[in-house]
Amino acid sequence: MSGRATGPGAPRVELCRDDEAFAALADDWGRLYRRCRSVTAFQSHAWLHSWWVSYGRPGRLRMVLVRDADGELLAAAPLMLLRAPLPTLVPLGGAISDFTDVLLDDERAEPAARALAHGLADAARTALVDLREVRPGGAAERVYACWSGPRRALPDSLCLELPALPMDDLVARLPTPRAQRARAKMRKIDALGVQRRVVGADEAEGAVRTLLDLHRLQWQGRKVTTEHLRPRFCEHLIRSVGPMVRSGAAVVTEFRLDDTVVAADLTLLAPGLTGGYLYGAHPGLRERKVDVATMLLHASTEHLSGGTLSLLRGNEPYKHHWRPTEVTNQRFLLARRRTAPLLAAALCNAKARTHAKELLRRNREASA
Repeated sequence: MSGRATGPGAPRVELCRDDEAFAALADDWGRLYRRCRSVTAFQSHAWLHSWWVSYGRPGRLRMVLVRDADGELLAAAPLMLLRAPLPTLVPLGGAISDFTDVLLDDERAEPAARALAHGLADAARTALVDLREVRPGGAAERVYACWSGPRRALPDSLCLELPALPMDDLVARLPTPRAQRARAKMRKIDALGVQRRVVGADEAEGAVRTLLDLHRLQWQGRKVTTEHLRPRFCEHLIRSVGPMVRSGAAVVTEFRLDDTVVAADLTLLAPGLTGGYLYGAHPGLRERKVDVATMLLHASTEHLSGGTLSLLRGNEPYKHHWRPTEVTNQRFLLARRRTAPLLAAALCNAKARTHAKELLRRNREASA
């Protein structure tokens, strides 16, 4: 752990590159997390440290921290170094995290953001800083605003969001015929006798294993996100979810029919955002004409804490049944003067990828 102050009485910037020091940050991180309104559960210490244990590369941790004179954490940027295709500092959390961000103490956000920007510039050295999948209103916006070097903001993944309303109110937003069908689906679930139960932190490990078993069964023989089937993903969820349930950052719900768990859902919670992350459902539910998406959404609305009910990343057709709002995540590219060529290369790469996706979309539409 190295550090320096940015001036007399100014916040102190530290660079953490040690795995054990990262683990030891849990309490400090938790206090900062609770003072940052823009956080999602993907910025919790339990999620990020568990991700690092499963996915991190030795020697690549670059955790930029800002502390006040008393040692209290004011800001944090959880990053790692990638060497290819370009030397880049990227957020921890990777592709399995729908949102990434830095953390800033809301009460001292401006000086903390300036100090964090200085710390990021020092930590980056000859690398580009690439902050992907930042929600609109994320704390990284403040760092971007005070960055003194070359910078660019780009659109990132599309997310779909609903207002944080009880299920009856979400149904009432729908056109009458669709609302009637939704109510009929809910009545069918009740008539079958499906019971739901929220799992305690001590039971989380077993519930997550059940969820993943059902998830594999549900997608058997169909296209699935392969990462969800890998042991490292299973280990990450088992390691992270228990502490997250204990801290209020996650809730696991089991759905039972005839005393058998037929579905399980993991919903992530933050002060301004509730989002269903992953579920598993026995194929027999669909055979019995149970609308699993409606069942899960209903369960998620029992845990709203204001703000937004997010359907997370992805533009799947079933999500549009609920008339969501389309919200695009942000990507912030930050360079120093001497690393401006890396920024140019990243922009060219992003443009090429966007063009390729557009061509693929047109080809699919032409062949449909």
